[in-house]
Amino acid sequence: MKFLPLVWSGIWSKPGRTVLIFLQVCVAFALFGVLQGLKTGVERTIGESRADLLLVHGSLGFMDPLPLALLEQIKSVPGVKAVIPVELFGAIYQNPSQKLGMVAVRPDEGWLSVFTFTVAPDAAEAFRRTRTGTLIREGVANKYGWKVGDHIPLVSKTPQMNGSTDWAFDVVGTYGDSDVGGGNDTILINYAYFDEARLAGKGTVNHFNVAISDPQRAASVADEIDRRFANSSNETRTQSLRELAQSQMQSIGDLNFLIRGILSAVLVALLFATATMMMQSTRERTPEFAVLKTLGFSDRAVFFFILAEALLVFIAAAACGLALALLVFPLASRFVHGLSMPITVVAAGLACGGLVALISASVPAALAARLKIAAALASR
Repeated sequence: MKFLPLVWSGIWSKPGRTVLIFLQVCVAFALFGVLQGLKTGVERTIGESRADLLLVHGSLGFMDPLPLALLEQIKSVPGVKAVIPVELFGAIYQNPSQKLGMVAVRPDEGWLSVFTFTVAPDAAEAFRRTRTGTLIREGVANKYGWKVGDHIPLVSKTPQMNGSTDWAFDVVGTYGDSDVGGGNDTILINYAYFDEARLAGKGTVNHFNVAISDPQRAASVADEIDRRFANSSNETRTQSLRELAQSQMQSIGDLNFLIRGILSAVLVALLFATATMMMQSTRERTPEFAVLKTLGFSDRAVFFFILAEALLVFIAAAACGLALALLVFPLASRFVHGLSMPITVVAAGLACGGLVALISASVPAALAARLKIAAALASR
């Protein structure tokens, strides 16, 4: 600690260059923190996805309709607790920019067990009793000023029996959704009312939500459901919510590989930039190091002085960058649920900052340590 003032003085001997190095390292480790937080958030989202909730859709995808008559056959599969039909379509409120996702469900007994929804008991009962009832998200209610009891007119490309594309629903309550892919501009309506009123596609559904009794048997139950409809005109594909989340993530590539690739490129570029600046700084400070040796400081002491300066600047900058990443997380979590920075990521970031400092400063420090006093002073 008695040499700390000397180290501090060396850091600020070239303040412009020190600030530039600090900013470069800070930005690099802010990116490090954000990307590692993204990775953690994605892994947490997949881990929290329900393995006991299956989605049964057509073999060609979610847009391949299935007949409602399949419901009883799915319900008879061993291990299945509840099956609820789901139909999806879109609508707009007052203008084309006010789009809403419509989810038509049948509120049978235990229907909430096959969804990630949270609904108050009185709202669920009102939804069950009201054919034109709708449950809305809190965000939608705040956005459009809707409240319980409001009559909501909507326009959809799905026509009614009379040819009209105008639909209307009565707000009976609100609901929450723990599924990150659930969507905020989404409302729930009664499938029986919708199916009876629509002109085309009667008796079909987009998919079935299925709750099973044992999450460990998700794969076997899914295989049994698909086996029952194999080689029929209504072949199915069944996936758990967790499996669906994993497949969606895999569709954009190997996230771990992408993050490692980006961070490796950033750190290598940072290493070259800072090493170059450290070399230049050491050359400019040659007389200073010669004076230190003249005063009795050994080659080893000079070597460690330069390493200490680099470590102090780099670790402080890395800590600042990681702190900036933490400040960004509340904003980013609106788009990716579960962003976080575990203590292991912070420790890894600080260790990485120290490693970059040692690599960047090792060659300049070695050159300064081998410096000859007479030659250094003669070049002034």
